[in-house]
Amino acid sequence: MADLGEMKNFYKDKRVLVTGHTGFKGAWLCRLLLDMGAKVYGYALAPERESLYGLLDWEKGLVSCYGDIRQPKKLGAFVKKAEPEVIFHLAAQPLVSVGYAQPVKTYETNLMGTVYLLEALRKVENLRSVVVVTTDKVYAETKEAAGEESPLGGFDPYANSKSCAELAAACYGRCFFEGKAALSRLRAGNVIGGGDFASDRIIPDCIRAAAAGKPIQVRNPHSTRPYQHVLEPLAVYLTIAMEQYKDNKYQGYYNVGPDDRDCITTGTLTDLFCNAWGEKMTWENHWAGGPHEANFLKLDCSKIKTVFGWTPRYTVKTAIEKTVEWSKEYLNGADMLEVTDRQIREFFS
Repeated sequence: MADLGEMKNFYKDKRVLVTGHTGFKGAWLCRLLLDMGAKVYGYALAPERESLYGLLDWEKGLVSCYGDIRQPKKLGAFVKKAEPEVIFHLAAQPLVSVGYAQPVKTYETNLMGTVYLLEALRKVENLRSVVVVTTDKVYAETKEAAGEESPLGGFDPYANSKSCAELAAACYGRCFFEGKAALSRLRAGNVIGGGDFASDRIIPDCIRAAAAGKPIQVRNPHSTRPYQHVLEPLAVYLTIAMEQYKDNKYQGYYNVGPDDRDCITTGTLTDLFCNAWGEKMTWENHWAGGPHEANFLKLDCSKIKTVFGWTPRYTVKTAIEKTVEWSKEYLNGADMLEVTDRQIREFFS
């Protein structure tokens, strides 16, 4: 994988557009890009009341537009203004539970939002590199680790809408970007890290319970997921966007997940959290059925290991420890810009 110095040399003064920049992964990514000297443009919904984006300093370098990815005119006008050379598409409706509650909005956001963006990018003259981020849930359910050639077919509305976005992105890449810009689709596993305040996610739920001094309520402790620190996939996104910019032979589709040892059950993850947090934290099993959600998700990431020499830098245990460290400093009123930048330096050191 590229080191931080190499990426700084590449991204310095590059015009980069990030959709979903006010979200958890988007805020970490923008912080990385600004540190590298990129000219960063962000398009997303306004940040939530409590968010990593709201805690960081964006005065230098970030041009932000708050808008819905489902608004093609507004999105197209901002894409025209940004004139990006590189784009990271992260904007999404990201929750399985919301997909069940609001399936139409989920398809509109994840599928048509992707189509609206790709359509706008067709008009960008200097576009060279496109990264479309999806999810490990795009694959049809299986009891084996899913490789890139495994069939797509997410079961629930969220997963299925992401599968549809994959097909749309592949089509645009073949039909409209060939010879102009390289396009890759990256399927990431579950990410954890400081600054995730989302509802209905296990680590944010753990932190809220710990802050309140209450036992953690775990919805399904037996589901297996590939957990990784947020900086792991971001390092991959940045590397692939850079390498395919230089040589389009690197475009394609890649799984981005942890080693097999870090594909663990939610119950095991919660145990790791309780041990890292201390203070006699405990959790309770609150499994009560509910809408179908894949019980086993595991990625075969041999492709990026072979092509880019990638290996994870953190185990899931370390990822939990870094998340707890960030969260405790936040709860104690620390300067979260300094804490976030320190964790970035530690990761890339």
